[in-house]
Amino acid sequence: MKKIKILLLSCIVLFSVTSCFDDLDDDIVIASTIEVNDFVWKGMNAVYLYKPEIPNLADDRFTTNIEYTEYLNYYDTPEELFETLKYLPNTVDRFSRIYSNYNELQDLLDGITLSNGIEYNLYFVPGSDSEIFGAITLVLNNSVASDLGLERGQIFRAVNGQNLSSSNYVDLLTTNDYTLNFADYDTNGTTETADDTVTLNSESASLTKVTYTENPVHKTEVLDISGIKIGYLMYNAFNSGFNDALNNAFGEFNVAGVTELVIDLRYNGGGSVQTAAYLGSMVTGGNTGDIFSKTFHNENLQSRDTNYLFTNSISGGGSINSLNLSKVYVLTTNRRTASASELIINSLKPYIEVIVIGENTVGKTQASSTVYDSPTLFTQEGINLGHTYAMQPLIANSTNVNDELVPGTGLLPDIELTESPSNFGILGDINEPLLAAAIQNITFADRSSNQTNEVYKLREVKQKIAPLEQDMFID
Repeated sequence: MKKIKILLLSCIVLFSVTSCFDDLDDDIVIASTIEVNDFVWKGMNAVYLYKPEIPNLADDRFTTNIEYTEYLNYYDTPEELFETLKYLPNTVDRFSRIYSNYNELQDLLDGITLSNGIEYNLYFVPGSDSEIFGAITLVLNNSVASDLGLERGQIFRAVNGQNLSSSNYVDLLTTNDYTLNFADYDTNGTTETADDTVTLNSESASLTKVTYTENPVHKTEVLDISGIKIGYLMYNAFNSGFNDALNNAFGEFNVAGVTELVIDLRYNGGGSVQTAAYLGSMVTGGNTGDIFSKTFHNENLQSRDTNYLFTNSISGGGSINSLNLSKVYVLTTNRRTASASELIINSLKPYIEVIVIGENTVGKTQASSTVYDSPTLFTQEGINLGHTYAMQPLIANSTNVNDELVPGTGLLPDIELTESPSNFGILGDINEPLLAAAIQNITFADRSSNQTNEVYKLREVKQKIAPLEQDMFID
């Protein structure tokens, strides 16, 4: 491994990342932009998965201190520098991020956010290229929205009395307080969308974002269909802080005698790789010690390459409640099912039958980790107290036991179905379209594996993804 011979601000910097900061007993000195830029470059040089593809991250990129200092000074902000170091950000690395406050980042990783309790999709009003309406897809448990009685499937056409459009929806929906003005959606009795209408009604709801911790085990049901016990689990994030809650759900399935399982990951953007391995173990039960997934880092971090194994216990917890299944159903959507959710599908397929119902998934096979300005990079021990920047770059590729990656274009469903504002249905209800398709496949001998969507798709608005909504990280 080559050493980078750069002296910056009187610090001797080796390839292993170090930072200059006062003794913890001294007064904290606020770091300059060039110091934070120094952290950004060295951190990415050390850990970034696509380092070989970025010439500016090469070990021999700079030959003198002056050259390196001039390079850092060229960028006015750490964010600007960070963005230049990402590999093909529109296609390959759509997910690496930098944060100016690592406390907020840690809250996000722990599932703590400012939330009013709703998640939604946005669509163009039929016949318009600029007018927009929204449909609530999820109401979080014990949230502001649930207290107000809001429900999945409600349509809103305006916010604070202003009709939504492509030019104002970001400003209107990113404030901490706003009022949704609801509307009625009318299909006019056809499956085509061209004649659909969205008309404001007199109903509204005022929402305020508050600090909220989500239990990702959103809903469980045991359905008795024709004598078959079907377990339904809506799971919204692979949050290691709720491993016990996840395991308890499988304990309930065991007690109920569940023999078929539907895991609803349509709004699950990912999370902990280890938690994904636990979930895989809860589904199968008979593969303890076998490889669930593998991670591969860049040449600097090959010592961190890891095999995640199927297991019969949770670290620091109890025994895993396994269903010992040979088949599982997974529900997906195209903009929200990502990362660790895709890992579950990809890593279980070599062992059991996985039937995917819904839409093509996002296509994220890479894992990230939090990088701090500290000698160890991955912990806050000895952290530079002069700033609060941290990075969440892609640092590893994740594969299944057969070294197969999730394609960048996502995983294709076996049964393609698209959620529609006209028929969202109630989550966990046997008539909800995606769950109904799974039940049909489970209960009928002539399984409709060629089932297709009968509803023409509305044009969705491609929204900016919230931080860590699509992520898979190494704890």
